[in-house]
Amino acid sequence: MKFLDRARTIAPPGYQRWLVPPAALAVHLSIGQVYSFSVFKNPLLERFDASHTQIAVIFSIAIVMLGLSAAVGGRWVDRAGPRKAIAVSAVFWVSGFLVGALGVSLGQLWLVYLGYGFIGGMGLGIGYIAPVSTLIKWFPDRPGLATGLAIMGFGGGAMVASPLTASLLESYAPTPAEAIVPTMLTLGAIYAVIMTLGAIVVRVPAPGWKPDGWTPSAKAVALQAKGDVTATQAIRTPQFYLLWIVLFTNVTAGIGILEQASPMIQDFFSSVTPQAAAGFVGLLSLANLSGRFGWSTASDKLGRKRAYMLYLGTGALLYTGVATLGGSSVALFVVLTFFILTFYGGGFATIPAYLQDLFGRLEVGAIHGRLLTAWSAAGIAGPLIVNSIADSRAAQGITGQALYIPSLVVMVGVLLIGFTANLFVKPVDTKHHVQPAAPNPDLDPSERELATASQEA
Repeated sequence: MKFLDRARTIAPPGYQRWLVPPAALAVHLSIGQVYSFSVFKNPLLERFDASHTQIAVIFSIAIVMLGLSAAVGGRWVDRAGPRKAIAVSAVFWVSGFLVGALGVSLGQLWLVYLGYGFIGGMGLGIGYIAPVSTLIKWFPDRPGLATGLAIMGFGGGAMVASPLTASLLESYAPTPAEAIVPTMLTLGAIYAVIMTLGAIVVRVPAPGWKPDGWTPSAKAVALQAKGDVTATQAIRTPQFYLLWIVLFTNVTAGIGILEQASPMIQDFFSSVTPQAAAGFVGLLSLANLSGRFGWSTASDKLGRKRAYMLYLGTGALLYTGVATLGGSSVALFVVLTFFILTFYGGGFATIPAYLQDLFGRLEVGAIHGRLLTAWSAAGIAGPLIVNSIADSRAAQGITGQALYIPSLVVMVGVLLIGFTANLFVKPVDTKHHVQPAAPNPDLDPSERELATASQEA
């Protein structure tokens, strides 16, 4: 399988870097299907006669495994290269659908946890960081744009998957609960093809490559790293943990709505049909996608710290609006949640560039992978807050929008915590920096990075 080796993916001279973003998008559009999981939620509730929380655990396991596999596999992805990483991701992600479908067929919820949650989640983590770490190397001149290009597909995956899943659930069997198995198998086959094509196309820049006519700016930039920090050193800095809190709070607030989006809008407004709710999930995916590209690109001008002040501060105000006014009309509810999800997506896409600003480029992929453990924690916290409160209030006979008001208020407080943490972020102390070794032409890029990292004090 030498075709998968990193050495076989090094771009030849004159290679057009704009050929790489479509490969990244192919991968992220595929694994971004996880954001349309709420379309499966009501059919799964019916199939297993389970609670909201029991079904939400599937999604939470997938997000937990995303963060853990990204943290553990970050350095491996840099060494193995994006093609091998994408291939491994595809195997896990597609296998997750197969095992999940088996669990539904046999009526064994634990198999769905194992398949879509545990196995599929491992594919999510590896597939998430591989395109990000690759594109950030191709666009050193515009890191916010680069991470937006890489990550917007993950947010947009549900925009395609939501209506597709709803259509398959409606067409395969008389009821959606009976159509879950063939729908999962169909999605698995589609994503196997798309991710394979992405793996074939992806390339990494040759050693020493830089964009034509570009030279690193000598102008001092706020929070800009004056040296490189290894992944091992990064987790010894307060900046890493402050950004962990920032990402955790931003994700917790956004994912709480996203995971429950389809049932939530139907509970807020009885006139909304399941098909319309699936369209709402797709619209939130568009918000997620546009925020990932638009806000992260804007952060190249705004600065990362100011960008997160916008995401978290304005997000808290919008959540307050949903809790107090969102039930007055469908249009207002949709508009408020749409903008909340743009900030959610923008937070995801801006964080790799924020990390590069603070810690340099040396091991930004591995540092990003470790920071994604915040996503794992948020994948538990967000759905747990929303679903546990909804289940508790439903047990008291409470229905409609009142199921969600307390959890929306909680999310306002969560965002304010993140806003405060972001205020304390400052440049990394130079004692954490390492001096790069002299380039050795006999080493490939990943080996040279590891040799540099080994000099760490």
